[in-house]
Amino acid sequence: MKLSNTNIKTNIPITWCPGCPNFLILEAVNRTIQKLIKEKYCPHKDFCMTADIGCNSKIFDYLNISGIYGLHGRSLATALGVKLGNPNLKVLAFQGDGGAYSEGIEHFIHAFRYNSDLTLIVHDNQAFSLTTGQTTPTTQLGEKSKSQPLGEFNNPLNPIMLALAAGASFVARCNPFDIEDTSRILEAGIKHNGFAFVEMMQKCLIFNPDMNNLDKLMYKIADCHNLERAEKFAKEWDYNSKSGKIPIGILFQKFGDRTLEEKWPQLKRELR
Repeated sequence: MKLSNTNIKTNIPITWCPGCPNFLILEAVNRTIQKLIKEKYCPHKDFCMTADIGCNSKIFDYLNISGIYGLHGRSLATALGVKLGNPNLKVLAFQGDGGAYSEGIEHFIHAFRYNSDLTLIVHDNQAFSLTTGQTTPTTQLGEKSKSQPLGEFNNPLNPIMLALAAGASFVARCNPFDIEDTSRILEAGIKHNGFAFVEMMQKCLIFNPDMNNLDKLMYKIADCHNLERAEKFAKEWDYNSKSGKIPIGILFQKFGDRTLEEKWPQLKRELR
């Protein structure tokens, strides 16, 4: 596969539903990586990705970078293993809200503690879409699915609040329909020295369409470096209601925390 001057996409046919926001996320990631390669921030060979199972993880086939296609909910664990093997790689871990916040929730929480220098991108459409619409930990109350015909009984998880409580050093939320801002946030996450968590507010065209009209609630914020203010942003939307405000941008970033690779002398010696 040869790189063009404008993208690093492969020529593999894309099988997402026509109009799926995954196309926009793919384009934003493509632009970001290509920009960083052109600016000589990181060579093409040092970009790497991990993915698990889900519509989101098909992005593995569409980006021409190295990587590992793994088990459902294990993208972060795989990414951490990659960093232990070569701490100089720029690793992007892709997951859906199901894999990240259900099967992979233990990896999600501890990733903030470890603070490995990698980037997690979560495609959150509040549904297990690839497996026909079961509810996930961020699905709203009352949503009915084939596995829960009486509706979801449990309140949704707020992963932004959880991330801040777990000691996050970089938390962001994107609206994929704003490709330029999404690319800016992704670039900031990749350049952040530590673990970066980027949530994509993604619609699903087929399942849980009840949560597809949230754009009117979204508003952009300036980059935030204050934890108390970040917590207020996190509480503005509960993943359940169709009212309130949904802040978009870098919700929290702090500098100076040592990364996993800097803590371990065996890894620190390998850094360049």
